[in-house]
Amino acid sequence: MDARTAPFSPPSTPPAPSAPGRPPRRRLRVVAGLVTVVVALVVILLVAKGLAAGPTGGAVPLPVPTEPTAEDGRLPDGEPASPFDDSVPTVARLDPALLAALREAATAVEADGRPLHVTSGWRSAEYQRWLQEDALRTYGSAEEASRWVGSPETSAHVTGDAVDIGPYATAEWLSRRGAPFGLCQVYANEVWHFELRPEAPVEGCPEMVEDASAVTGS
Repeated sequence: MDARTAPFSPPSTPPAPSAPGRPPRRRLRVVAGLVTVVVALVVILLVAKGLAAGPTGGAVPLPVPTEPTAEDGRLPDGEPASPFDDSVPTVARLDPALLAALREAATAVEADGRPLHVTSGWRSAEYQRWLQEDALRTYGSAEEASRWVGSPETSAHVTGDAVDIGPYATAEWLSRRGAPFGLCQVYANEVWHFELRPEAPVEGCPEMVEDASAVTGS
């Protein structure tokens, strides 16, 4: 057949390119879930790191407990109390034998022309915990704080067996002359902290320890 007389055949249309494959929806959900988990973990780690470092990179920040009151043994406005004032819980709730020795010493001290004040005596466990947490914030470490403030479970203040006195000059005087009254300075770093040692009038006060962290009371 002559090419000029051959019937016309239109060229075949090439197939349209197939659309790129789409991942299954299930795979997308799995990937999205993994991304969410990773982001959450990163946020948690960053928050934990910030809390551990604290606001200045020091101690772990502690929640501020409720302010103690006079009923907890705190002295209003930080004013010292008379050792003869039974209306003040920090004095009235001292161990009776310690309170009797303190009043005997106060009478002798005042006869010598020196004032003697109670700056802290009995404390509730809540007040002691408040002081402990305040010391942690102040000193930045539990080790250093324990040199100055004991826990509610170990402090002799909580049981009424310790008293802090002032002013400083009177505390120094009593540190040297307290044995006849049975009153002894216990910690070398706290000239104001006294406890009753009934054997002291005869045997003298025992040797002081370095600080509160070395014993079970503060």
